[in-house]
Amino acid sequence: MQKLTNKEEEIMHILWKLEKAFVKDVLMEIEDDKPHYNTLSTIIRNLEEKGYVSHNAYGNTHQYFPLVTKEEYRRGFMSNAIENYFNNSYKSMISFFAKEEKISAKELREILDMIEKKE
Repeated sequence: MQKLTNKEEEIMHILWKLEKAFVKDVLMEIEDDKPHYNTLSTIIRNLEEKGYVSHNAYGNTHQYFPLVTKEEYRRGFMSNAIENYFNNSYKSMISFFAKEEKISAKELREILDMIEKKE
């Protein structure tokens, strides 16, 4: 799975939300830093070249839809992040969040319960 730029990832979140959309529909969903219509169209075509998106043609216009689910993308994204930033150690990742106070002791206990129950 090829890495996405921040803007491509933003567009994918919109396509996951809408499920199917024309470029104008995606443009309406962007709140900040709206790109020009042609720029957005190019970004979506790049997503298509990378294998994340496909389209149905209706005359000269295209309706785009995701080929990769949000869960598939999240799984790949997290695997890469853990490999690149935590030396493939989930323990290092969890301890990082604990040290940064992004996860509480209560939440850690809940995670341990899930692991023990194999949820």
